[in-house]
Amino acid sequence: MTAGRAEPGRILAVDGGNSKTDVALAGGGGDLLALVRGPSSSPHRLGLGQSMDLIGSLLEQAISEAGIAQNGRPVIDVARVQLAGADQPDEEEQIQHAAEEQRWATRVYTGNDTFAVLRAGTDRGWGVAVVCGAGINCIGLSADGRSYRFPALGAITGDWGGGSDVGLAALGAAARSADGRGPSTVLERSVPEHFGLTSPLDIARVIHLERMPYSRLAELAPLVFSSASSDQVAAGILLRLADEISAFATAAIERLGLGEEEFEVVLGGGLVRRSPQRLFESVRAQVADVAPHAHVVVADAPPIAGAALLALDDLGASAEAKARLRREVVVADRRLLDRG
Repeated sequence: MTAGRAEPGRILAVDGGNSKTDVALAGGGGDLLALVRGPSSSPHRLGLGQSMDLIGSLLEQAISEAGIAQNGRPVIDVARVQLAGADQPDEEEQIQHAAEEQRWATRVYTGNDTFAVLRAGTDRGWGVAVVCGAGINCIGLSADGRSYRFPALGAITGDWGGGSDVGLAALGAAARSADGRGPSTVLERSVPEHFGLTSPLDIARVIHLERMPYSRLAELAPLVFSSASSDQVAAGILLRLADEISAFATAAIERLGLGEEEFEVVLGGGLVRRSPQRLFESVRAQVADVAPHAHVVVADAPPIAGAALLALDDLGASAEAKARLRREVVVADRRLLDRG
């Protein structure tokens, strides 16, 4: 790192989810220098070495787009690297060590991506966050610094609620409707139509023969949501998702003893953002049963904004700088989404 430093510092933020990775560079005054996007960097999917390599390549792209390289990599004061897959203590230690070895910044902090979602949805510094995207996970933090986490290893730890789970439920309901084992549902028609096929059995066959990846079932979640207002089977899947989100949140609330506190329960992830109002109403009602003063909110900024705000917290940046960076990241994220 030979570049001259620009006061009041620079930060690196990484949100590495199961479906994509965002890398942001910003100044300590809240000016966004670059935001770039790439594929998943989850260590569970790639392995830790390839995960670090992918993040490193996105960082180089961000540095190039920002135009801040001077005779080498510029000085970065704080890095916040929030990754899906940083769930177990040994995994956290390995990720922290691997990130420190990259020498991306003077100070490097790593953790699960749920912390980024929580920070994106509240300025309190504590509360509960449930992330519902490709998978589902939750973090609870109390005002006195205690935390409650979940293993988040999928079905083997009792998890249900990611995009593939909802899609599989839709396909199963469609198949049972078609062969008479279950109630009739519009999903019997719309699910195979989505893939250009004739029947639910056709989808089952192409997945069984490994002609279509299982992960594509996540594409069916919007069909469930759009049908839930008029189809009882789709509504049942939607309400099951609400129950699972609520189960995570209420467990964290009860284990941390937050029932009488006022705080945010932040919902984030692509699946949540596409969900109909009925889901949020169900979650709010269930959370209110255990924490009547809690506010259930959908994060109004993407997780990468939360990771960047955590880095500004570490840097001791002003409230004005944080507000500016939040605004600029939201705008930049929308531009990336518009590009497809």
